[in-house]
Amino acid sequence: MPGRTGLFCPCVLFGRNVEALREDIPWTTPCVCHAIFVEGGITLAILTAIFHGVDPRSSFLIGEGLMFSWWLCGTYTGIFRQELQKRYHLKNSPCDPCMTHCCLHWCANCQEHRERRGRLADHSAVPMTVVNPPPVQEMSMSENRDAPAPANPIA
Repeated sequence: MPGRTGLFCPCVLFGRNVEALREDIPWTTPCVCHAIFVEGGITLAILTAIFHGVDPRSSFLIGEGLMFSWWLCGTYTGIFRQELQKRYHLKNSPCDPCMTHCCLHWCANCQEHRERRGRLADHSAVPMTVVNPPPVQEMSMSENRDAPAPANPIA
């Protein structure tokens, strides 16, 4: 299921990943942000390619805007990737988390979801047990002092 969600609607998967890492952010906020920058940028690029009547200078500016929004999205999503790595003590990938999201964004989203779900499954199966510690015990030397000294029959 995360594979299909990550492929066809990566904004929802990213929003759920962020919500699991930071409870103060609802999943809809990063989802909308992701949809505007990534899916909106891809839609704009497709529409620019379809309609050839766009002025070449405007196409260049649109391309620059798309590259900037893709870079901005890679930075934004890379920050949450770093937070995930810190929280679960994961090894860093060979390249920067922001670069990972810029080049392999859909794969990075799905990997983060799998890691998060695997870590949460490990922690959720452990029930909490409350155990009272035993009372404090002390060793006393007074028991040995009260015993009578052994008699010396040779004296």
